[in-house]
Amino acid sequence: MEQIITKDNDMHLLSIPEACKRLGIGHWAMYQQINKRALKTVKIGKRRLVSVNALNDFVRSLEQ
Repeated sequence: MEQIITKDNDMHLLSIPEACKRLGIGHWAMYQQINKRALKTVKIGKRRLVSVNALNDFVRSLEQ
């Protein structure tokens, strides 16, 4: 399958601000999607991160 959100030398995990920038939304909208469990995240230590695959899955779910 083609990835929707890609860049060369793509990192696998993105910070919340990086994920917001990729989606073109603000942090408030991002946290709303996380709280609704529409967007999956991982937590490493105190940091919450979003995988590129989770962003792609989220965008695909919006298209359906």
